Amino acid sequence: MGLSNAVPTWQKRRVRQGLFAVCLFGLASCGAIYSNHGYFPPAEDLEQIVVGIDTRASVEETLGAAASGSVINDDAMYFVRSRVRTFGFLEPDVVERQVLAISFDDAGVVSNLETFGLERGQVVPLARRVTNSGVDDRSFLRQLLGNIGQIGPIGSDFGS
Repeated sequence: MGLSNAVPTWQKRRVRQGLFAVCLFGLASCGAIYSNHGYFPPAEDLEQIVVGIDTRASVEETLGAAASGSVINDDAMYFVRSRVRTFGFLEPDVVERQVLAISFDDAGVVSNLETFGLERGQVVPLARRVTNSGVDDRSFLRQLLGNIGQIGPIGSDFGS
């Protein structure tokens, strides 16, 4: 007499149904869950901001309060929006990120408006409204001292 004859058919059916339900719920829990974090202003609102004319107050009135600001000088506002995918028990993955950086001059007038995105895990600029000066926000003294050791006779490769 085998084991299959000792267990009634209705119990076998219940065990199979239970295993099927466990597998079904296990597969359903593996679906990706997307969540959005932060705020990025719509294009219509961004078009209203004019570099060299708008002030911090007018930007806050048009776009609302920024998610964060510049830590050192209070000369910038940042709007950040991220889309995160969570898949089962795996670590969450940022699949999309948009950053709007608005810079202000000493008078509080908009001096630069940039948007950045997330491409291949690297933050890349998507649009700029001001041409980069090439100075990289270095002070005069830092620029002057940065040239030490770079001096050589004209026409030679010394120091380069």
